[in-house]
Amino acid sequence: MKEFFGTRIPKLGFGMMRLPRLEDGTTIDIEQTKVMVDKFMEAGLIYVDTAYVYNGSEEAVKKALVERYPRDSYFLTSKLNAGNWAAKNEEEAKKQLQISLERTGAGYLDFYLLHALSKDNVDNYEKYGIWEYVREAKEKGLIRHYGFSFHDSPELLDEILTKHPDAEFVQLQLNYADWENPSVQSRGCYEVCVKHNKPVVVMEPVKGGTLANPPQAVQDLFKAAEPDMSVPSWAIRFAASLENVMVVLSGMSNIAQIEDNISYMKDFKPLDEKEQAVIKEAQNILASIEQIPCTACHYCTDGCPMQIKIPDFFNAMNRNLVFGQFEDAKKRTANLIAGGSGKPSDCIHCLQCEDACPQHIHITEWLEKIAATLE
Repeated sequence: MKEFFGTRIPKLGFGMMRLPRLEDGTTIDIEQTKVMVDKFMEAGLIYVDTAYVYNGSEEAVKKALVERYPRDSYFLTSKLNAGNWAAKNEEEAKKQLQISLERTGAGYLDFYLLHALSKDNVDNYEKYGIWEYVREAKEKGLIRHYGFSFHDSPELLDEILTKHPDAEFVQLQLNYADWENPSVQSRGCYEVCVKHNKPVVVMEPVKGGTLANPPQAVQDLFKAAEPDMSVPSWAIRFAASLENVMVVLSGMSNIAQIEDNISYMKDFKPLDEKEQAVIKEAQNILASIEQIPCTACHYCTDGCPMQIKIPDFFNAMNRNLVFGQFEDAKKRTANLIAGGSGKPSDCIHCLQCEDACPQHIHITEWLEKIAATLE
């Protein structure tokens, strides 16, 4: 196993963005999260990822991890988001670090990221002096290492790393479905990181859960190749097999998911040549199917004036596009509206959702299509 930052970091990281919720759908299930953290730590895994904008996550980290394990037994990561939707000004942006430290009670953060850089917000990080701010935070011992997460083109990534060679690592959306996807360009961004000799942390290896339940043809392909391996294992192992990848974050939402991930990542072995060929075939199948590239991060929903549950409608639409489940998609749409969500046709095209979307989805256009197809 390759060393990063002077240590051999196990390849599986715990992404605490999609933690289990109680029946109200909002409150994080702390007791189940504790069990998940215990299984993670008992497996010898150490990298835990949260963020200022992950609702309730940093507080959950404190209760499930920080208060229950020695501080030197894990690496804790959080993020500062200077996007217009997350911070109105420089003061609000910089305040996030102190709030994250208070919420987690961790004392310091091992890895700290400028969050979700793209062409739409990169100027804010410059204007607010965030690069200098995190350098100073490192000098003060508040953080150990700093880098950034990124959602844009390889060209912009190269520009940022050339301008800020002190960035120590980069977090990328990287999975086999997006490897050659022109809107995500996982491969191109990964190669820029290799060029600049920056370790890569992988986010969205299962593409917001999409690759845990891909089209049936892909599932059949994987099961024929290795009947005993779970479908999502192919996605996580693909990302972890890349040489410059330091750790792969899995946004685990229940105990079954963490047990499955540990089963093949505790003693990780890279994909062999035969398995890489299977992945290539899966990529070809996916490339032939139109679908909305939503990862259900929900960044789009917080500021929606019409309170439209955008990712949920996208999930319904993909049921129709990918699986041909038209009636199920219509039922899901009706249930969302009956449950209090704004309708896709209620969209007023304010575009705040598109400003917040790290996938650069043309959300309003898709809402129009969903309204015409499923309402």
